[in-house]
Formats: sequence, C-alpha cells, structure tokens
Amino acid sequence: MLSRLGHRLLAGIAVVLGVVTLTFLLLHLAPGDPVDIMLGPSATAAQVSAQRRALGLDRPVPAQFATWVGRFVRGDWGTSITKGRPVRAILGDAWPATVRLVVLSLILSYVIGLAVGVVQAARGGTRTDTALSVVTVTLFAIPGYWLGLMLILVFTYWTQVLPAFGAAGLDADYLTGGRWLLDRLRHLILPLTALTLIGIGGAARFVRGAMLETLTQPFITTARAKGLTTRRVLGHHALRNALTPVVILLGLSLPALFSGAVFIEAVFAWPGVGRVLVEAVQARDYPVVMAATAISAALVVAGNMLADILAAWVDPRLRASA
Repeated sequence: MLSRLGHRLLAGIAVVLGVVTLTFLLLHLAPGDPVDIMLGPSATAAQVSAQRRALGLDRPVPAQFATWVGRFVRGDWGTSITKGRPVRAILGDAWPATVRLVVLSLILSYVIGLAVGVVQAARGGTRTDTALSVVTVTLFAIPGYWLGLMLILVFTYWTQVLPAFGAAGLDADYLTGGRWLLDRLRHLILPLTALTLIGIGGAARFVRGAMLETLTQPFITTARAKGLTTRRVLGHHALRNALTPVVILLGLSLPALFSGAVFIEAVFAWPGVGRVLVEAVQARDYPVVMAATAISAALVVAGNMLADILAAWVDPRLRASA
C-alpha cells in the first residue's frame, strides 16, 4: 500500500508541475498586461517599462517561471501585483470561507445523495425511481453559476427573504450572539444550497448505480433466500458492499467541489479563494493565480490519494492486493 501511495505521490508531483507550467504559459500568452491594468491608460511608456522591470516581467518567460518555482517550493508565494500584499496572506484570509462552504456542502451532498440513491435502487424501475432520476440528472447537469443566479432571482429579488452577496451584512460588526450567528447563516444559505444541489445530483446517481450493481450479486440472492427483510438486505449487505466506489468518489469530490466553488463564490461575492482567483485572473495578477492554481492541483492529487486510502480502509481486499 505504501509503495502504491509513493508512486501516486510522484505521479501527482508531475501532474502539479505540468498544470502550473501550462497555467504560467497561458497567462503570459493571454491578452492583457498586469502593468497596463495597474497603472491605467494615462501611464507613460517610461512608467510602464520601469514597473515591468520592478516586477521582473521584463525577463524571459522561462526565467520568470524558474524563479517562481524556486520561490514557491521554499514557501515564498510572492506578492500580489494589484494589492501589494503577500499572496500567502491573501489566500490565508480567504481560505476559511471556502473551507466552510465546501466542507458543509460535501457533508450535505453525500448524506442526502446517499439516501436518495438508496431509495432509487430499492425502487428501481418504478415511477419513484424515474422521477428522482430526472431530478438528480437535471441537478447534475445545471451549470453552477446559472443555478446561483436563479436562487438569487427567486429568494433575493422576488421574495426578498435571503441576502445574496457576501458572508455577512454591512452591520455584522455591530451584531453579537444569536443575531450575529443568524446573519452569518442567512448569508450562507444560498451559496451552500447552490453548491449542495449540484453535489446531490452526482452523488445520488453514483450511489444508485453502485447499489443496483451490488443488488445483482449472488450473495444478495442468498441473503434474500434466507428470509432477511428488504431493509436488512439493503442496509447491511448491499449498501455496505457498495460503499467502496462511493468512498472513492468522496475523495475525488473534494477537489471538484473546490473547483465548482470558484463560480459559486463569484456569483454570490463569497469572500473565498474562488472569488480571489476570479479577481486575480481579471487583473492578470500572476502570483495570485499561480499560487491558487498550484493549490488546486495539489488538492486533486491529495483527493486521489485520499480516495485510495479510504477505499483500502473500507475494503480489506484492496489492502491485501496493494
């Protein structure tokens, strides 16, 4: 098992390096110059040239990339071009909001998705299964930004029951106790709902497929022949054996949720890493974009390794074969 994880880690490092290399090249090939954006149209050619030299943007692209990699692996993530703050501090301030949103969404998505998937498998081929399939496929296919905009339209502009933007109200600094908590929860509901609904669709479809495949296995037929109740067959035998692929999906969902949160945070002005990344891309803030991309790529690698570990924990046969 350790040998397998070691190979996965080496492959993951290569993936991260490939992703950041491609991102770095695309950023420099894309139209738009961060210095022009920062200084504005009134800046003279001499001012632009001096600023580019100060930021190191006048050097060849390979030399810039080598310098960035060397600093990043030493823990120096650079300084934001537009904000003048260390990138580590900017992402550090935004990280808790993203983690709060993603972790809560992951828990709700899998708890609800698991229940829906089991119900579908238990009633496979019935109208209930068909109706739930239509709902879950629709949720899975809906773009996150569109769903977010629809939630804002319904609950903010039409019914005016929930706030749409930010993590707290303008008067949050003056609130205490239960009123402070209620304000935070009201601002969390819409972005959390948007991210969770999409996650439920994917989780339910996957659970349904895994359960239906498990229900065709001989040991399920044997369990039923012994006179076990449907509830016990589903809960004790089928669900338990279907958990391996579901747990693998859980590990892989973590980086996917962080990626999906980028659009949700942009729509709801949620003060997380996704919003920081979108603003940095618009401003061509290379250090911020590169650091956020490297972290996202590392999360994909970590998610794959977590999936392997969880799968081996659930199914001892995988530990034996590793």
